[in-house]
Amino acid sequence: MQNSSSFSAVSPVSALPRVERQRLHDTVVGQLRTFIVEGVLEAGRKLNERELCESLGISRTPLREAMKVLAAEGLIEISPNRGATVSRLSPTEIQDTFELMSGLEALSGELACERITAVELAELKALHYAMLACRANEDLPGYYRLNHQIHDRINEAARNSALRQTYLAVNRRLQALRFRSNYQKPKWDSAVHDHEEMLAALEARDGKRMAAILRQHLLDKRDAVLLIQSSEAGETSGT
Repeated sequence: MQNSSSFSAVSPVSALPRVERQRLHDTVVGQLRTFIVEGVLEAGRKLNERELCESLGISRTPLREAMKVLAAEGLIEISPNRGATVSRLSPTEIQDTFELMSGLEALSGELACERITAVELAELKALHYAMLACRANEDLPGYYRLNHQIHDRINEAARNSALRQTYLAVNRRLQALRFRSNYQKPKWDSAVHDHEEMLAALEARDGKRMAAILRQHLLDKRDAVLLIQSSEAGETSGT
């Protein structure tokens, strides 16, 4: 996957009105986050400010401001002496974080079954069918963006602000790994099947079933990610 260079050149930040500066900030944060999630900027990679500025058509000031946001989210690590590097979770951290996320997703699903509206359920179905179209075209980035929206909408439908904030904070650290969990087609197809089961449980308002599906869904992603990481480590070591 190649770095995106589709951004047009922008005016110097100092010349932009306040609203435009905020839009630029949000755009840069969003694009860098996408680069990390989709593996354009892979885990452990040192970020080259000059290359990123050229790719995004920006100066170093908005880039560094965006990096601070992503560092707060745990997506990159900034060292005074080494610069910025894309964060890499250890196997233990992956295990622990996915276990936590499986519980958060399960609770989201159970509460959503009680509180989701008919309109929200219809919107989820529309997202699901769009996601299936991406799967048929083997469009993993498009699939993941829709997949992410579905899980996010389920969490929102739970209507629990404390759960929402915790979910968002933990999920940010796992987005790149959740993307990678679908690299293998059997895992991808299994995830699609899980989503079909989720919709059925939501329609039936079966909270216990929904919680069980989501919990296992996240644990399966954990196992897929650990398997990929183990395989890559073996290739690196030549074993």
